Amino acid sequence: QVQLVESGGGLVQAGGSLRLSCAASGRTSSQNAMAWFRQAPGKEREFVAVISWSGYSTQYADSVKGRFTISRDNAKNTVYLQMNSLKPEDTADYYCAAHGVFFTIVQAMRGLNPDYWGQGTQVTVSS
Repeated sequence: QVQLVESGGGLVQAGGSLRLSCAASGRTSSQNAMAWFRQAPGKEREFVAVISWSGYSTQYADSVKGRFTISRDNAKNTVYLQMNSLKPEDTADYYCAAHGVFFTIVQAMRGLNPDYWGQGTQVTVSS
């Protein structure tokens, strides 16, 4: 089992920045991929970014590419999502996810469901 706890959400003005953190515990070494998804009110959950165990491989949704950066610190069992140049359309609940194997954005869009999920942290971007 893997437990994931997100933090760092909040209210920020458009153009601002936030850094989300996801602390993992349990069998973290078995989770090769860590990812962030988000779900805006009234919308379906969408993929944001994924990172491999080594941190060498990352993929991003087109909507956040160039503005968001995913990273991980395996010594701390923590994955981060640095969000810059935030827009009102980034407003959503952000969820951390862990999966046994690395997956691509294409797989995520085709409905891949990661093994473990956190409870989410809310991000609100005001205009």
